[in-house]
Amino acid sequence: MSQTLIASKKRIDSIDVLRGIIMIIMALDHVRDFFHITASTADPTDPATTTPFLFFTRWITHYCAPVFVFLAGTSVFLASRKKTKKEMSVFLIKRGIWLAVLEIVVVNLLFGFDPMYHFVGLQVIWVTGISMILMAGFIFLPVSVLLVIGLVMVGGHNMLDSLNATKMENTSLWWGLLHQQYFTQYAPGRFFGVLYPLIPWPGIMILGYCLGTLFTAEYDAVKRRKLLMQIGVMTVVVFFVVRWLNVYGDLVPWTGRAETTRTIISFFNVTKYPPSLLYCCMTLGPALILLAWLEKVKAGWGSVAVIYGRVPMFYYLLHFFLIHLLCVIAFFATGHKISEAITGMMLFRPDNFGFSLPVVYGIWIFVVGSLYPLCKRYSIYKATHDYWWLSYL
Repeated sequence: MSQTLIASKKRIDSIDVLRGIIMIIMALDHVRDFFHITASTADPTDPATTTPFLFFTRWITHYCAPVFVFLAGTSVFLASRKKTKKEMSVFLIKRGIWLAVLEIVVVNLLFGFDPMYHFVGLQVIWVTGISMILMAGFIFLPVSVLLVIGLVMVGGHNMLDSLNATKMENTSLWWGLLHQQYFTQYAPGRFFGVLYPLIPWPGIMILGYCLGTLFTAEYDAVKRRKLLMQIGVMTVVVFFVVRWLNVYGDLVPWTGRAETTRTIISFFNVTKYPPSLLYCCMTLGPALILLAWLEKVKAGWGSVAVIYGRVPMFYYLLHFFLIHLLCVIAFFATGHKISEAITGMMLFRPDNFGFSLPVVYGIWIFVVGSLYPLCKRYSIYKATHDYWWLSYL
């Protein structure tokens, strides 16, 4: 095993641990989608109908997509230190196209288990790929300019909310791709949906790219941790202040309720599709604080989380396959018939199928634990081999 190769692939553990944490949490949301009894029939974030436990189960997973895209931007910056701008630009275009195709062809198949693709949805992998294609041009700009672009895109995109159609079915395709969720039936029995509109995801990736400047070898580690903590705390303060004012930053204002618990749920129930300014502040602020803290943490659990963070795409694809496979097994084990399998976007997941939240958490732990040995072996393989395709999986 070449020590030179291993050294050239040296990674930043705090970033990988944070990415690993969000990958673990992400699986909880997807297990809930497939296994919770009301996942297909009720909104877990609706203050009027949800429970604190159910809301938390959904809310905690809000951190996954923005932190994943944010850290992808950081990885772009760190990778660009080893390539010319032209080489990095070409790589980003190819990787972006690969991710977009992967979303449409593979992720949709794993999500739906439908080889006929009756429903095709564009989700986080698609928007990450398109953001990378855009980054192929952005990387030629100075970091100071990119910081302004990222802040304007994340902080200002909610001014576009007034352009949204009042009903989703009235959204045009181009606006659905840009800023409002879009669903259509384009042929009998065939559906297409933009679950993740593009804006402001490229801005989140740009801000992550700018963050990468703090992780160069020349940057003082103590100064970096202090700055990460300061920016993180300031971002959290912005969330609370702007959310309290209730005049800008989210598509849906919070409202006071008869029960204090439901008022709190309303306050923290910010918009994910697309991620509002307040959604970004609520998720990225604590992520920066955690990133600063993780640099000094040497706990054993970090060595577990880091494995998932080093092979995120490998884990992402495997966890979808395993969750849906377990869903099929549970579908038949609970007495459902094959005639009930073809319903909704996910085969073998009818509306009357599912379990309580404690069971969902148990399945989640099983899924994450089951994938650890495979992820660890693949992580070691990636660290000790230099095949070109490893950078795409």
